[in-house]
Amino acid sequence: MNTLHWLDSNGKGMEFPNVEKALRDPDGLLAIGGDLTVPRLLHAYRNGIFPWYSEGQPILWWSPDPRTILLPERIHVSRSLRKTLRQGRFTISVNRAFDAVVAGCAGPRRTQDGTWITREMRSAYHDLNEVGYAHSIEVWQDGGLAGGLYGVSIGRAFFGESMFSLVADASKVALVWIARQLCKWPRSLIDCQTPTEHLLRMGAERVPRSQFIESVRLACDCPGPAVDWHKGLGPAATQTLVQAEGGPTN
Repeated sequence: MNTLHWLDSNGKGMEFPNVEKALRDPDGLLAIGGDLTVPRLLHAYRNGIFPWYSEGQPILWWSPDPRTILLPERIHVSRSLRKTLRQGRFTISVNRAFDAVVAGCAGPRRTQDGTWITREMRSAYHDLNEVGYAHSIEVWQDGGLAGGLYGVSIGRAFFGESMFSLVADASKVALVWIARQLCKWPRSLIDCQTPTEHLLRMGAERVPRSQFIESVRLACDCPGPAVDWHKGLGPAATQTLVQAEGGPTN
């Protein structure tokens, strides 16, 4: 019978137990405690582990089996979403409003009470953004933030954390953009962590954890995509995405 591993919170010892020791119920719970420092978070992601907990709980670390991933070349763009992209109603930027995207993702949802994106988590991912590992894709409409997503990039792996929309399809546009970027490099993948109907409809799939761990380590060890994460892409990104989806409609 597997038991939970407690991590030190003094910054010493980054090692997590083998993911095969994660609990089956709740699925994937591996360890408790530790901290959200940049080194520990990067070590966790490289080993297929991520933090997920609510305000008032200790830090909980997870590695579910199966794992939900999206291979960039397999993203499914529906006819209606393709039409939205062609209309060019949205403008895309990168890392222009990281904290605002995280705040949007932390906002209330109709399907849940509270948020797992605690103040501690927001601070931790802000720090990851400052050192070039966490990134946001913003989607704008008429000068206002319409939606977006954020996650962690290591090598050719993008670990999606959360997305939100204030305008229909905005978060989907952000996901299509990051997928189209990663399509350019072999062995790229997007970690979706756990399945949702929204992600499954867009091509996400469940794979055995052992397969995910092998794939993510290969992706992390590859040279990273040549994306200037610190430069807002604005109209140029939008135009590139529109052209990839078949050009403008009348």
